[in-house]
Amino acid sequence: MGIIGAVIGLALTAFMLLLLARVILDWIGVLSTGTPPPWVSKSREVTQALTEPVIAPVRKVLKPIRVGGLSIDLAFTVVFIAVIVLRSIAFSL
Repeated sequence: MGIIGAVIGLALTAFMLLLLARVILDWIGVLSTGTPPPWVSKSREVTQALTEPVIAPVRKVLKPIRVGGLSIDLAFTVVFIAVIVLRSIAFSL
């Protein structure tokens, strides 16, 4: 069972890194003063395409919270925490 847990854990680690890349690239897009470089736009498209199928169903249940002009995506946070918990469980198998 250890090898299966390790493979699942590694897949969850890769997904967690994709989620982190999505956050960083989204912030680069938000904080850029002009048009972001083409690689940023393409990278954002790729990370969103790979992570959105997991986040979208959660977002249907947990809508983003609006705080003034800021919107906090609780779905992303819940998915990120779930990946961390599942990853630790998988590596302990």
